[in-house]
Amino acid sequence: MKAAVYDRYGPPDVVHIENVDTPVPGENDVLVRIRATTVCAADWRLRKADPFFVRFMTGIRKPRQRILGAEFSGTIESVGRSVTRFQPGEDVFGSMGFRFGAHAEYICLPEQGALEPKPRNMTYEEAAAVIFGAVSALSFLRRAKVRAGQRVLVYGASGSVGVFAVQLAKHFGAHVTGVCSTGNVAMVKSLGADSVVDYTREDFSTAGRVYDIVLDTVGKAGFTRCRKSIKRGGVYALIGGPPPPSALGWIGLAITGSVKVVTGVASMEPGDIAFFKALIEQGQLRTVIDRRYPLEEIAEAHRYAQAGHKKGHVVIVVA
Repeated sequence: MKAAVYDRYGPPDVVHIENVDTPVPGENDVLVRIRATTVCAADWRLRKADPFFVRFMTGIRKPRQRILGAEFSGTIESVGRSVTRFQPGEDVFGSMGFRFGAHAEYICLPEQGALEPKPRNMTYEEAAAVIFGAVSALSFLRRAKVRAGQRVLVYGASGSVGVFAVQLAKHFGAHVTGVCSTGNVAMVKSLGADSVVDYTREDFSTAGRVYDIVLDTVGKAGFTRCRKSIKRGGVYALIGGPPPPSALGWIGLAITGSVKVVTGVASMEPGDIAFFKALIEQGQLRTVIDRRYPLEEIAEAHRYAQAGHKKGHVVIVVA
């Protein structure tokens, strides 16, 4: 099968197409023919080894896992003899998590893994661009203990995590303010944001508005600025932490109860993908696709995703 592989850390061009062995499902596994996948932040950061400490997880000198790609959609090609949840020909969507491997024509995973039938009202490409952003947003909203009536600010509301953070915060009954650039204001409003701040024209931290939760999806809101905009006892949630050295002052705020700081890596809980599927089919959750690339142009997809200006997701179409 064809797969996008990388054998050393570096720029987008280290990713190239090779023919590799097609995986064979074990007794409790399913083999999925991948129709679409994405290049998300985890993919390009691991390809760059950015930050450097990721090498301690992925390989010091070179990557142990040659094929990136976490989220995907596709069709069940075959199943192991003990599999009962799925059958060949069934359309599915899911995630490999930190095992990766989805930038290929086929992938194997356990039938009890992060896999569900594809939403009826989504294309393969749309379904492939759900899990990474939705899990990240849901995980941090949970940690922040979001609830109805709260005021939530989503910084980076037009990104792959932000588009889901806006929609999920609204689902939980919050009043949501999105922060994005001029060209994305209309899109963020269409996701259900109650108000949108164009950061090229206004600094949200000087507007005098106070929030229960500030969710920084891109790590660019800044601790000092956010402090002015979070109510006493509120939450600053930084996705993909840890906090930078400038955050040391926040430790004192957290100790005194002034502000709770939530950071780290997102985690998926059992039932999360089924939860997203239900919301999608009810018309309460959708994804946003910026650009589509064929598998053969995956290096260019990495280059565009890494530039930091994408709106929603960068999708890889696997023919």
